[in-house]
Amino acid sequence: MTSRSSRSPSHHSSRSSRRATHGRASIPTTPLLVTSAFGPGLSAPAVGAAIARGLQAGSLPAADLCPIDPAHEHDADVVSFLDAHDFNARMHRARAVIVAAKRLHERTLAGSATFEIATRARQSGVPTYAVTGENRLDPFDARILDLQLIIEADSARALAAAGRTLARLLWPRPGEHLARLIQP
Repeated sequence: MTSRSSRSPSHHSSRSSRRATHGRASIPTTPLLVTSAFGPGLSAPAVGAAIARGLQAGSLPAADLCPIDPAHEHDADVVSFLDAHDFNARMHRARAVIVAAKRLHERTLAGSATFEIATRARQSGVPTYAVTGENRLDPFDARILDLQLIIEADSARALAAAGRTLARLLWPRPGEHLARLIQP
């Protein structure tokens, strides 16, 4: 598994997002995990399950899973698909959006579910992370999509490891950020 930082079987595991309450503010803790198939052995639900295992191993609550039907990954009806699955409301309840796609490539982004999801999240101020089997985006493309981090993973084991990495970023343990800041 490699990562590159850039600037920038259920339909839903839960319709309501768990939240941590600090004083009067309520902070979302549940990530929205939108996945597509990575190949014959890794269907969209299997990709989501592997990443979700890693997120939970990293102490996050169960992710809100949204597997994308292969017929809707690159089609003009992607907006209707996301709307039919209540994407915007789910995104606004989420700590972050994690999009998992077999490949990220500038040539194939236009009209894709990945592009639409990242655009909606960026416009709504929700951080977006990507897990992919193959990352062919240059830093500028990743910045345009406002992807906080792109992690390459191409097996169930690597997807679970990606989930653990994302859990540390989404809900760090006390002092982790401070420790990173003071390390040389």
